[in-house]
Amino acid sequence: MKTCKKGYAILKTPFESPAGGWEEYPRPQLKRESYYSLCGPWRLYSENSFIGTVNVPFPPESRLSGIDMPWQKDRIYVYEKAFEREEALSGDRVILHFGAVDQVAKVELNGIFIGTHTGGYLPFSFDVTDAITDGENVLRVTVTDTLDPDLGYGKQCQRRGGMWYTPISGIWQAVWLESVPKCHFRSLRITPSLCGAVIETEGAGEEKTLILHTPEGDVEYSFKGDRLEIEPEAPHLWTPESPYLYRFTLTDGTDRIESYFALRTVTTEYRNGKPYICLNGKPYYFHGLLDQGYFPDGIYLPATPEGYRHDVLCAKELGFNMLRKHIKIEPELFYYYCDLYGMIVFQDMVNSGKYRYIRDTVLPTVGIKKAVTGKVSQRRRQQFEADLSEKVRHLYNHPCVCLYTVFNEGWGQYDSDRIYGEMKMLDPSRLWDSTSGWFAGRESDLQSEHVYFRRIKLKTTGKRPLALTEFGGYSYKDTDHSFNPTDNYGYKSFKSAEALTKGLSDLYLGQILPEIRDKGLCLTVLTQLTDVEDETNGLITYDRQVIKTSKEEMQRIREALDRVFYGLF
Repeated sequence: MKTCKKGYAILKTPFESPAGGWEEYPRPQLKRESYYSLCGPWRLYSENSFIGTVNVPFPPESRLSGIDMPWQKDRIYVYEKAFEREEALSGDRVILHFGAVDQVAKVELNGIFIGTHTGGYLPFSFDVTDAITDGENVLRVTVTDTLDPDLGYGKQCQRRGGMWYTPISGIWQAVWLESVPKCHFRSLRITPSLCGAVIETEGAGEEKTLILHTPEGDVEYSFKGDRLEIEPEAPHLWTPESPYLYRFTLTDGTDRIESYFALRTVTTEYRNGKPYICLNGKPYYFHGLLDQGYFPDGIYLPATPEGYRHDVLCAKELGFNMLRKHIKIEPELFYYYCDLYGMIVFQDMVNSGKYRYIRDTVLPTVGIKKAVTGKVSQRRRQQFEADLSEKVRHLYNHPCVCLYTVFNEGWGQYDSDRIYGEMKMLDPSRLWDSTSGWFAGRESDLQSEHVYFRRIKLKTTGKRPLALTEFGGYSYKDTDHSFNPTDNYGYKSFKSAEALTKGLSDLYLGQILPEIRDKGLCLTVLTQLTDVEDETNGLITYDRQVIKTSKEEMQRIREALDRVFYGLF
């Protein structure tokens, strides 16, 4: 096995594409024909020195970027891309879109300052009509990333190791252009119910037409204003077992977009004297995996969108119906595949603030779970809460997203009750786990517990649905597919795939199943979907080449849990 200079294995996933791999339309819920991708080769500079050609959207720290340089705190990257204005960009206005840039970006086009953006996980865009020309254009993006703890950073760590991973910087999601009419759809907001959906538009003209595409034929709705309520005949609800999507086309005479919605609700309700999470009004067992979203070749991004599709479908093959997307916001294509294939997403917000090992991990693990809130700078507070609101708006239309986690294990935690109330008002259609693991406040939609290193015996208050939002962490290191040949990180080690499978079976059937039957446990999140760098506690190797456990046994475990859970009602 080949290794890099630091001795880590050079792992390849099955998704690599010589064409670059990220040409697929990046925004499936507001899709236009006037799409012009700027992914591919860019010139990369640092401190006026030419580094080389970088393959956007892969971060420079990744092998797939073609740069493969280690992260440095004080480095400033300057990206340059020359392009011609194509016929596809012949509309009245031209919009420049960035999927995400980590962390602070300054954008110029043809020497004209366009704008800046702070924060490494959210999309942003600029109207560049007045700067773009019919000849050659030069786009310049200057990026700084110091891993500033006042800004969201997730699992990135300058000194990676264990549960902390390689940091990235720069452009790490798609960059693209589109042309639009002067009056155009700027956004959609879709709120589903069990009988229909409310579609709210921003921008565009007064008179609009929506064509709903169904197997029985197209249904046309004409309306004025910015709100339309649709109630399809014989509504087909969205579930992981039947992920039905209603696709539609929306026009206002000059602008035309394609989108979709699904019908589903997520609520908390009492059944047999216990609180449960209900999907579409019925108690549902959320059988989940922790999903970090890291890849050995692209780090923060798979080689192609197929990497996301692979992870979603593998999780389903292993019997799981939910992924807890851990402290990372993905490109929209990830959420689209979850919508399409029926994978519920419990979405973590991205932590900021300094992590304290003793306060945040050691004391809670031994049972000392009294909340300790660190100091919060005004800058961090403003950025974190602005990002929270924007993330909710960004993911609002995806039916797969059913729950948000605000703070994980106390990392950066402050004012959790207030933030819960504000976020619940912003999006009451989803559940909010305000403090996952420990340091619980008074306000949350779940009783959210983490259990490692001891037998699972939960105590329930009976006031909120009981959720085990992290557990397991069982490790089996496949040496032929491991990132770190020497170090290893996990919470309980096994020497073979067969031993790992038996250990998981004993864990679920011996410890989880009684909690479902006796305590009303309705949500479990096993650590984790894949290995990540030193961590070998995934069900799949880091390179996505090997599933380390038996699909058949994992399906049998799922069936046994379902029998007990649904037998309660």
